[in-house]
Amino acid sequence: MERFNGRLLSRFCIAFIIFARFSSSYKVEKYSLLMPNVHPSTPELYLCTPIKVDPTKSFYIVGFEPNATMHTAHHMLLYGCTKPGSQDAVWNCGEMVTTVSGMKASSPCAEGSQVIYAWARDAPKLDLPEGVGFQVGGDSPIQYLVLQVHYGNIDKFKDGSRDNSGIFLHYTERRLDKLAGVLLLGTGGSIPPRRTEHMETSCYIQERKTIHPFAYRTHTHNLGKVVSGYKVSRSDDGTNVWTLLGKRDPLTPQMFYPVMNNVTIGYGDMLAARCTMVSNRDRWTNVGPTNKDEMCNFYLMYWVENDTPLERKYCFTSGPPSFFWSINNDLNNIPDKDASTL
Repeated sequence: MERFNGRLLSRFCIAFIIFARFSSSYKVEKYSLLMPNVHPSTPELYLCTPIKVDPTKSFYIVGFEPNATMHTAHHMLLYGCTKPGSQDAVWNCGEMVTTVSGMKASSPCAEGSQVIYAWARDAPKLDLPEGVGFQVGGDSPIQYLVLQVHYGNIDKFKDGSRDNSGIFLHYTERRLDKLAGVLLLGTGGSIPPRRTEHMETSCYIQERKTIHPFAYRTHTHNLGKVVSGYKVSRSDDGTNVWTLLGKRDPLTPQMFYPVMNNVTIGYGDMLAARCTMVSNRDRWTNVGPTNKDEMCNFYLMYWVENDTPLERKYCFTSGPPSFFWSINNDLNNIPDKDASTL
């Protein structure tokens, strides 16, 4: 792997760390994908930095080791891209992008966007199951990796200090037959003042592939109380069967946790997620990028064997007040209480 811009190679070669970890089947090495000593000058700033992956061979990412604390970074996302959103070493990449101190603004990816890792609230290192990895480079659609860091509060940087938050990527060059993917379920929508609201999403699996979920992650901002995700299948009599994949208080460490039920998901099955939000505010709260806004996300990490991951990377709905499970005619037998209680 190399930095996207050739001018960055010499500056970042000292950040390239290789170590040998011998497991029962393959050698694992480590690459440092870190912010290049940036100085966040604006609250709620999103910054991105890229690396280009060698297109002549495949690498398989098998672990993610965060280099950040919640006192510095609100959250981090790692995107896989066919093309990055910018050719700069660092750019402003928030959802509501604006020019910051002359810095160009663009999305994380220009083409082929997919989230492959997410971190927040001091979540620890994540190791994938033995033999499972995210394929990057080679003939995969991921030709660039883009690190996005959200700096919610910048008090730490008012003295002029700089930041190198990021992720140490653990990878192998040995070919793996179990390829990992992430499907992100989320919503738009609004939460009324002083009310409990359910933000819900659902979508069918329409690709003839079998996926094996192994981990999930929840994410909201301050109003989230419970986030739950389900596999929904249909019995012969038309009744929905809801199998819990994961449920969590989103204000606990936002790491990837093992799924609660080991199931496979295939063509015709549905995935559904709910965020239970409780507002004590006197104003409406909309989905958005800042701490004054909200988010409702349920990440499902899975693997496929001798196949490629799902082409679908995102499952989003408009959220309340226009979308709810109860008005989706494809859903019945909804576990209303279970989805909103721990």
